[in-house]
Amino acid sequence: MAAPDDNALHQRMLKLGIREEDLEETFIRGTGAGGQKINKTSSTVVLTHIPTGLEVRCQRERSQSLNRLVAREELCAKLEEKLAAVKLEKRNAVEKKKRQNRKRPRGLKERILKTKHQRSEVKKQRTRVRSASSD
Repeated sequence: MAAPDDNALHQRMLKLGIREEDLEETFIRGTGAGGQKINKTSSTVVLTHIPTGLEVRCQRERSQSLNRLVAREELCAKLEEKLAAVKLEKRNAVEKKKRQNRKRPRGLKERILKTKHQRSEVKKQRTRVRSASSD
């Protein structure tokens, strides 16, 4: 795999507001197939963005430096996804509020009033009839 473009990655991180000071980077031994190489080297990168708490683990490449770049790419993607979800949630809340405050269509309003009137008539029929013979 070709290395991601450093300049483009840097611009993307600036756009998202990710600073290098906000990242905590640790290296651990990888897991899975690979034998002696994977057991001896710490090429897996664990990248944590402290302000948001997002964590990314990357073991895609054998090279630690490539894994560092790929981890940053994945962190950017994760943060963009999270920001998009928040934005969508806000937009849905605004649209819901608009729907709730919208006036009812005229035909619907007339139907509702008609059924209310019918229900009122049914209830009026339940009143007790007074007999004239009790005088």
